[in-house]
Amino acid sequence: ALEGFMARIADASPTPGGGSVAAHVGALGAALAQMVAGLTIGKKKYAAVEEQMKQLTIDAYTLRRQLSELVQRDADSYERVRTAYQLSKEPEHAIARADAIREALVFASRVPLETAQLAVQVAGIAATVAEVGNSNAVTDACVAALMAEAACKGAVLNVRINVASLAEEGTKIGAELASAARACLDAASVHARVAEAAAERAMGPA
Repeated sequence: ALEGFMARIADASPTPGGGSVAAHVGALGAALAQMVAGLTIGKKKYAAVEEQMKQLTIDAYTLRRQLSELVQRDADSYERVRTAYQLSKEPEHAIARADAIREALVFASRVPLETAQLAVQVAGIAATVAEVGNSNAVTDACVAALMAEAACKGAVLNVRINVASLAEEGTKIGAELASAARACLDAASVHARVAEAAAERAMGPA
């Protein structure tokens, strides 16, 4: 299934593209964070965080499923934009076409924004398990956080490119979407740096 997915991406067609890949990367980060939390559960050394880790495995699983669904939703949103641009350019259809394009672009911005928001949550879980989870898997937690950060960055790029294509009538909502995306990126980066710091402490001097 994974090889088939990569083949679809490699194919010379616009979907699935970067937005779908970003969502998939976020889902992989969630799966890895879930793994580390699971490796912490049942260990006497980590009894104090047992219940927290149990909850984080549930949260990470939920995020993994949500991000996996966004892989297809992102591709669908792009197809909606393509369909809107293919509407008749005749003068009598100009208003309807412009409205359809604006609505499609806003929708195609909201989908990767959701990916970015979920990726922030994944990064937060990864940072937590890196700091207080099983230290034998701290680098795995760090990779999870970095994957989540990369997913967030990729998703934010998709938000920005769609917002940039909005006509004047959509600039206000576009600015709001772009602002929300930037906030996600800042938050994901903070979590990723926390996870990296935890990994560095565990590894000691190079």
